Amino acid sequence: MSNELNNMISQTTNGVYEGVAIGGDRYPCSTFMDHLLRYQASPEVGMLVLLGEVGGTEEYQVCEAIKSGVLTKPVVAWCIGICADMFATDVQFGHAGASAGASEETASAKNKALAEAGAEVPTSFDELGDKIGEVYRKLVMDGTIVPKAELPPPPVPMDYNWARELGLIRKPASFMTSICDERGQELLYAGIPITEVFKQDMGIGGVLSLLWFQRRLPPYACKFLEMCLMITADHGPAVSGAHNTIVCARAGKDLVSSLVSGLLTIGDRFGGALDGAAAQFTEAFDSGLIANDFVNKAKKEGVLIMGIGHRVKSLNNPDMRVVVISEYAKEHFPCTPLLDYAREVEQITTKKKPNLILNVDGCIALCFVDLLRHSGFFTKDEAENIIKTGSLNGLFVLGRSIGFIGHFLDQKRLKQGLYRHPWDDISYVLPEINQ
Repeated sequence: MSNELNNMISQTTNGVYEGVAIGGDRYPCSTFMDHLLRYQASPEVGMLVLLGEVGGTEEYQVCEAIKSGVLTKPVVAWCIGICADMFATDVQFGHAGASAGASEETASAKNKALAEAGAEVPTSFDELGDKIGEVYRKLVMDGTIVPKAELPPPPVPMDYNWARELGLIRKPASFMTSICDERGQELLYAGIPITEVFKQDMGIGGVLSLLWFQRRLPPYACKFLEMCLMITADHGPAVSGAHNTIVCARAGKDLVSSLVSGLLTIGDRFGGALDGAAAQFTEAFDSGLIANDFVNKAKKEGVLIMGIGHRVKSLNNPDMRVVVISEYAKEHFPCTPLLDYAREVEQITTKKKPNLILNVDGCIALCFVDLLRHSGFFTKDEAENIIKTGSLNGLFVLGRSIGFIGHFLDQKRLKQGLYRHPWDDISYVLPEINQ
């Protein structure tokens, strides 16, 4: 009924200032008079509209207020439920069970009393809207109510999903990606469907070129990437990464935990020299330092030359991994100025110690920089950014993960128990403290 009454008033007047629905509860929190007195005192309210119902006597308080002059503003009133007079027995209305407990509580009796008190009461509910409009027009004519300009209703915002479908708005993205898209009919690697990856036999090197560098590299470059992964896949169980992986596997840890344990050892001292070697050699080469000056400068500053030196390999016992990589680069790359520069440095460092050779980290790093700079597929800025973002170390991490997983599976296959380091391989050096 509140919706209906608000609609009536809005259609026939300049609008509703405030509306309150009290309901037919036995113990309501407020009464008609509580609110009518507020509206009587408000200069924003020009007329009062009351919709009562069968049952209760609150409407008679309104009658007394009108008669006594407490309510001086016009009151349009109607009590619903007059159809109860047509029934021989008492009838309850609505979910609250409104009913007349006495003759004065009937809707007809209250409508009559309101009319006699001076309220504007229509002959039926159907005429209530007309009566409200009639009273309103009189108040406008005598200047009691000055109609205000009609405010345009606020526009209803467009449905979000519909607006997005039309391309009018976009939701701020939490992530951005430019290498892979799985939303369509098939997976895309840098815009190339996965079916094309297999049809064109791109291999692991081709997939790396798409996902890491967002472009199709030539076959010789993809082959070089695959060679790097194959060469760095493993270097025995004694190195720190493999050792950690084996210890974790024998402690009963799962594959991922054991793999991570090995990967966390990668750094400047083990396997993480690729980025450092690339940065150090390229800086020296680009600045025009000859090999001898580069070596002397490093010695004077007390820094190691990254990518130079090996614990076991030497001039007399060359690292075949370096031989394979360097020979491939010399044969297939457009040019190898950084690799040649590193060989000049090697000639100087090996005169001091035969094991100060160009190691596999340095060889891969410098060949990779030569590839980035001279393949014609990268700008100079792109090549520098790739080096700075750690892509070279990524090759070692990816390749060595193959070996670490192999060591984990090997330990499980051999059913090796918990590892405990032997006492005779530990030097116990305790302080002597007087007791």
